[in-house]
Amino acid sequence: MHTLVIGGGLAGLAASVLLARHGVSVTLVEARPRLGGRAASFRDSTTGQWIDLCQHVAMGCCTQLLQFFRSLGLQRYLAKQERLVFLTRDGRRSYFRADPWPAPLHLSRALLAAHYLTPAEKFRVLRGLNALLRCDPQDDQPLEPWLRTHGQTDRTIRRFWNTVLVSALNDSVTALGRKYARKVFVDGFLRQRDGWVVYLPVVPLDRLYGDELRLFFARHNVAVRCQTRVRRLLMDPHAPRVVGAELRDGTVLQADHYVVAVPFQCLTDLLPPSVFDQFPCFAAVRQLQPSSITSVHLWYDRPILPWPHAVVVDGVCQWLFRRVSNSHDEDAPSPGSCVKTSGGSGAWADGGGERYPIRWPTAETKTHYLQVVISASTPWRSIGHAGLQQEVIQELKQLLPAARTARLLHSRVVTEHAATFRPLPGVDRYRPGQATPLYNLTLAGDWTDTGWPATMESAVRSGYLAAQVVLNRMGRPVCLNLS
Repeated sequence: MHTLVIGGGLAGLAASVLLARHGVSVTLVEARPRLGGRAASFRDSTTGQWIDLCQHVAMGCCTQLLQFFRSLGLQRYLAKQERLVFLTRDGRRSYFRADPWPAPLHLSRALLAAHYLTPAEKFRVLRGLNALLRCDPQDDQPLEPWLRTHGQTDRTIRRFWNTVLVSALNDSVTALGRKYARKVFVDGFLRQRDGWVVYLPVVPLDRLYGDELRLFFARHNVAVRCQTRVRRLLMDPHAPRVVGAELRDGTVLQADHYVVAVPFQCLTDLLPPSVFDQFPCFAAVRQLQPSSITSVHLWYDRPILPWPHAVVVDGVCQWLFRRVSNSHDEDAPSPGSCVKTSGGSGAWADGGGERYPIRWPTAETKTHYLQVVISASTPWRSIGHAGLQQEVIQELKQLLPAARTARLLHSRVVTEHAATFRPLPGVDRYRPGQATPLYNLTLAGDWTDTGWPATMESAVRSGYLAAQVVLNRMGRPVCLNLS
């Protein structure tokens, strides 16, 4: 039995890996030149630097994503960060780390030490978190009115709830539903001690989804075809099933099963209108709305960020990342001698019993590369990339003293206009399951019904669930533990 997986992002990769591990012959096709989908890199023509479309961050609560990396030997390219830095435009900072206490008390001292909230506001936030922990996890009413009925003010919403949720869910508190906001706080901060811990890739994303994946696929009978775009799926006129995938050049690929792991807005191009008319689960996908993420890439003549990353409270910038200004190959960590511990100018990546040094930029680097991430960036579209860049540069001078005297050498602004779907109230009614009424067609993607918002964790889970559907339909049932 042969399966065609359409889309080489995390969802398609996860589906291909699980199918291959169960002995299924797989062909994986990806329209881009490289695997990874939206988690991709490109070479900046001015600097020669490989830069990511957007910084991707995993958290300790992303259990299936981290397991996926470990299973492929990719965990050595992740740096575990057990401290967060929160900055405000008055130049002040707070450090966020856990104490050796059981959840949810482990982060209480970190919250109480936050300089950007008054003592009364901290009490309000704790009241809101306690109410969120106790409410129905499936109730997806509008979040902002609920927060206000539980004591939250304009200032606590801006300085606490929005600071966390815009980066996590790529939308503002004014638009979000309560379900996934609750999931962010409960799974990430309240339920387990290490759910909040951040893992950062320390190589370009193309390298993360590069050699190890291709080696795995070569060993497991997975044919990978990049720069191969599927124009449309061909349907059986007499039965609800797919009979082929027509490529842009007219070639038709055939398989016993098809896994479609493309962004939700691309589904309309692949399936004929009759499928949307006949099956409501496909038509509902059209109701999902996209949200954008913008990255501002800046190269300075000196270091301006003294930490590997920092969170900005109530600003234009949301998250700052100090990136490596080296060639593609030099970015890759390898086993060797130690560098500084996480939180300083160096970090450790742990995995498989080995510890790999992470090479953050140092004072010897000729250029100093900073990536600024702005989630839910659609409201900034009206001022254009140039206007947004100027807003960011001016704010960095308020946040970071070194930015006031540093010379900007080069810059680039990149926007992913449909980075995620918007987790609006009741959004799950538009998210289809992985199994479809077409008995040899399965869906995968962070936008399918996984119980998670649009994250890398959701993408991996969707791929595993799609592979499970295919295996069950092949008569090879598997039981997944995705807790």
